[in-house]
Amino acid sequence: MATKLFVGNLSFNTTSADLETLFGQAGAVSSVTIISDKFTGRSRGFGFVEMSSPQEAQVAIERFNGYDLQGRALTVNEAKPQESRPGGSRSFGGGSRSGGGNR
Repeated sequence: MATKLFVGNLSFNTTSADLETLFGQAGAVSSVTIISDKFTGRSRGFGFVEMSSPQEAQVAIERFNGYDLQGRALTVNEAKPQESRPGGSRSFGGGSRSGGGNR
């Protein structure tokens, strides 16, 4: 089963190929994603690397957390599941607002 790792503090010049080459030293890399700003297309300085097994992921964490890549000390840890964002329909409560003009 694959394990997804969070990789933070990336240089804005780091590419997916750079991460794949680096993390490939710890084991088989299933996927690499660098998160970019949807408006500018510029890297947001973090991404995700999916390793083929939990054992390879642990080796990558131990080996690359704090590792200097392009002058930046990487932060590497197991990715947490994405939390659901509030949204959809909004209910503000309250009751019937029908007017009853009896005076």
